[in-house]
Amino acid sequence: MYWDGKLWIGQEKNDEKTRVCILPQMSNRHGLVAGATGTGKTVTLKVLAESFSDMGVPVFMADIKGDLAGMCVPGYDSEDMQDRIRRFGLEGIFEYKGYPTCIWDVLGEGGHPLRTTVSDMGPILLSVLLDLNDTQSDILSIIFQVADDEGLLLLDLKDLRSMIEYVGENAKDLTLTYGNITKPSLGAITRSISALEEEGGNRFFGEPALDIRDWIRTDAEGRGYINVLHAAKIINTPRLYTTFMLWLLSELFEELPEEGDLEKPKIVFFFDEAHMMFDIASRALMQKIEQVVKLIRSRGVGIYFVTQSPSDIPNAILSQLGNRVQHALRAYTPSDMKMVRAAANSFRINPEFSTEEAITNLATGEALISFLDEEGAPGIVRKCNILPPQSRMGAIENTERFDCLLSDGLGEKYDKSVDRESAYEILAGRFDEAREAAEREAEEKRAAEEEKERERLEAKEKAERAREEREAERLAEKERREQERAEREAERLAEKERKEQEREEAKKEKEFRKKTELLRTGVNSMVRTFGRNAANSIWRGIFGTKKK
Repeated sequence: MYWDGKLWIGQEKNDEKTRVCILPQMSNRHGLVAGATGTGKTVTLKVLAESFSDMGVPVFMADIKGDLAGMCVPGYDSEDMQDRIRRFGLEGIFEYKGYPTCIWDVLGEGGHPLRTTVSDMGPILLSVLLDLNDTQSDILSIIFQVADDEGLLLLDLKDLRSMIEYVGENAKDLTLTYGNITKPSLGAITRSISALEEEGGNRFFGEPALDIRDWIRTDAEGRGYINVLHAAKIINTPRLYTTFMLWLLSELFEELPEEGDLEKPKIVFFFDEAHMMFDIASRALMQKIEQVVKLIRSRGVGIYFVTQSPSDIPNAILSQLGNRVQHALRAYTPSDMKMVRAAANSFRINPEFSTEEAITNLATGEALISFLDEEGAPGIVRKCNILPPQSRMGAIENTERFDCLLSDGLGEKYDKSVDRESAYEILAGRFDEAREAAEREAEEKRAAEEEKERERLEAKEKAERAREEREAERLAEKERREQERAEREAERLAEKERKEQEREEAKKEKEFRKKTELLRTGVNSMVRTFGRNAANSIWRGIFGTKKK
């Protein structure tokens, strides 16, 4: 509750007139809300958030159990609440009311989608989110550097996948400039991205990315907006939840200008389940967290870590938390007792009671409180009762959530995702161009090969025709020669036959003459015998010739 220019959080248990308050100018000196489960930390968070809102300071807080969204609607009246109002002397001051609330959800289910880009997340936090080892983290940094050097925006996980593929394909050339790039490490990064996508992390990356200035708003009455992260599901993936919260701190640190000491913070950041962050933080990341916690105060940001025990917070950071609210701790084992002792020793001693005994005996709704005074020194620890919240304790109905989302004025900006040209589209375009160039080259090569084949076939066909022509000429010449040979043979045979015929005729002539001579000889002999006349008559009768 904002009262008399201060954040009234509780009243001292033994002196109910003593109001325990945080001074606005000291509220950005950070703080701690600790205590076992069920001891009242959620009520304390709501009272703190309501007080900051009434003071005009925006707040961010994670709603892990689903009961902080009730900030947007008034609380319920009851006998118990009336009793507490009377006990705190709040008659005429206390009123049930809702607060200007903006609900967000990394998964985009219970609130406005809360996104960032891969480039804004950066390689260090992304390595934490992907649970990479040192070598893989170094290669992821190279991927970011290559993307930056080539003007490729990394907006979502498909952009990162495209860059990994691009770096893998060009690893040989890039190694000379950026260092060794191994394909097994690239494969490990890709597998981690796939695991993150299965957990819903892909919905966290994209646009429109969160503009942190949209959290630093007040309503028409001057009350700061309470930004509630619907974290009922994301808390089941601790690495995603923690990395997201770290990114938010980094964004606040990088985006907000140096302001020095202000009269009140610009925004207050509650980091619930803070122990998760330190469980996964590497040495380099721890140094980064320490730096942010130490320096972000001068940018007007107050950070309040919420966890079960102060021992969950590293000493270097714990020493920066000036405003502390310690709810009950239970000590059942020696290690529990050691934890309680350490928590007690972190407070400035109050001589009226034993801090160590008080921590284990606090009832629900009671707490040990120590806030910074005007000089910035821790006040002595006090046993206090925490004020009741003015907004509703518990979950809200879907209709109430819908009304809250409609009334905050940010739905039009964030509810619809945007996918502008980035590494994926550019590299895909390059791939398409390379593919088209390769296809053109292949087509030209194919055409050249076809032309070469055509010329080869034409040359072969020409050579075949020439061979056939030569063969035809050879055959024609052969046929001509055969014909000439046949003609000569025919002439020879004809000549032979003629000569044979002549020889035959000569033979016949010879035989005829011989016969004739024999006959003549015989006739002459007869003539001599019968007389010359008779012989001549016989001669003429036979040959029909006249004797000359």
